[in-house]
Amino acid sequence: MNNLKTFVLMAGLLGLFLLAGQLIGGSSGLVVALIFGSIFNFGMYFFSDRLVLRMYGAQVVTAREAPELYALVDRLRQRAGLPMPTVAVAPHEQPNAFATGRNPNHAVVAVTTGILKYMPQEELEGVIAHELAHIKNRDMLISTVAAGIAGALSNLPYLLMFGGGQDDEGGHPFAQLALLLMAPLGAMLIQFAVSRQREFEADRVGALILGRPSPLAHALVRLDSLAHRIPMQVAPAVAPLAQVNPLAYHGGGVAKLFSTHPPTAERVARLEAMALGR
Repeated sequence: MNNLKTFVLMAGLLGLFLLAGQLIGGSSGLVVALIFGSIFNFGMYFFSDRLVLRMYGAQVVTAREAPELYALVDRLRQRAGLPMPTVAVAPHEQPNAFATGRNPNHAVVAVTTGILKYMPQEELEGVIAHELAHIKNRDMLISTVAAGIAGALSNLPYLLMFGGGQDDEGGHPFAQLALLLMAPLGAMLIQFAVSRQREFEADRVGALILGRPSPLAHALVRLDSLAHRIPMQVAPAVAPLAQVNPLAYHGGGVAKLFSTHPPTAERVARLEAMALGR
């Protein structure tokens, strides 16, 4: 169900992107949208691991430098049927973790120094299993494509001003104005919805990798609690990669639509239901 929802959301995002290109600039606008969207996506996809590590200030560690962490990742990645990812540590006091990289053969699992300090071993296993689930599910590719389309869509009107032009099939002034105002917001909401579905799926697959959901459920509660007490200075562009978004306000109602992560209570409830076989 999580994967089906992701597919529907991605199709909607792509459809909005193509519609915006067509209405704002006609056929030439559509071509410009596709060209710039493809270039943007390729750059983000291919260089994501290096860019993300740099923005978090994370350093790659070896088995000799971090033997316990490296062994833990190695053991769980074997359970997941994955190649050994690069392991990195980010110098942040807030307990957190993230995964990045363009595919399972070029993946990175990173943790903060805070998570090694505050997280019990069993809960750390749940956290690592969740990040390995992101790799197994190829969520880095999905999120990169979603972010690339949303970013290109937000900049589409300005790109077309300088390079697109209109043809006989375009030139709808009211549609252009509406898209100029609403398309970026719509793209952002869809992108966030995709991210929330991928977090649910990573929770589910992570619990399967570990063999039990409870450690991850307990870890999420601890991570969420400490994230409100220990700040993390990180660029907003890469904050959504963390297992608990360090910059997000976790509210309900309309606020939930603007969150990259589902409410922690909802994630925990699903894991607890999974533990009971529901």
